[in-house]
Amino acid sequence: MKTSLTFLIVAALLTPFAAKAQMPHDAIYMGKKQLCVAGMYGYSSWNQYWENSFKRENFNIGTLTTQSVMVMPAYGISKRVNVILSLPYVWTSASAGNLMGQRGVQDISAWLKVKALVVGGFSLHGIVGASIPIGSYVPDFMPMSIGMQCRTATARLLANYKHTPTGLYVTAHGSYGWRSNIKIDRDAYQADDRVYNVNQVRMPNVYDAAVRLGVLRKGWQTEVFAERSACLDGDNIRRNDMPFPTNNMQSTLVGWYGKFQPRHIGVNARVGYVVDGMNVGQSTSYTVGVLYQINFNK
Repeated sequence: MKTSLTFLIVAALLTPFAAKAQMPHDAIYMGKKQLCVAGMYGYSSWNQYWENSFKRENFNIGTLTTQSVMVMPAYGISKRVNVILSLPYVWTSASAGNLMGQRGVQDISAWLKVKALVVGGFSLHGIVGASIPIGSYVPDFMPMSIGMQCRTATARLLANYKHTPTGLYVTAHGSYGWRSNIKIDRDAYQADDRVYNVNQVRMPNVYDAAVRLGVLRKGWQTEVFAERSACLDGDNIRRNDMPFPTNNMQSTLVGWYGKFQPRHIGVNARVGYVVDGMNVGQSTSYTVGVLYQINFNK
């Protein structure tokens, strides 16, 4: 039931050139020795969730809200190789019941994005990423947990086609994510209809896929998207029980993203809604951010 993360920060120094903020799931690149710092604030909430495939409410939780601030710098090693970092601070709260929310620094993540092939308006990109937990948050106090406390590694293949005269583009990607085991503060736990007398929990690996359709012009961008993410295996939330990190979490999300960045400074926004899922909350999420770009060539 962990929600997707989002951001907030403003950088300094002014440089007069067209800016191109980018993310690990798009085909936009910073030029060589160019840095863009994104600072974002995210808000996500739900009051219904899927217990396995059964959609229900829980009056001991009410509405679960997750908020976050994140800083995300992106740097151009070359015009075809970029590195992206992110570090979020996350906090959760519930409108009913006695469960206390968690808060703290979550995981630091790094992505390397490479433009491997360009043929006309078509391009193919390879993206690898990894994350390491930084905070000392509790992973198995779900749904109040702010993260899973596991190390991750992700490989992504992204294809993009852009019609240059109009700026119309379509992007599709698929990813596989490996997740390490985690330690919990108990001597035994129940999963897969079995009792495990250890404090090590095997985390299911994950995959995701997405399609984006939009327009990218000098100074602005708008797109609509659909994203699917799921575990490769795992169990289900037991009837009237709390979720657990071994759950097979699946979700399908649709939304809109927009950006206005005519020069060195800009803003962006994102809206998402989970239309279908298993063992996750049916969340509505919002993100707003500030973008600032620095050109070290000048």
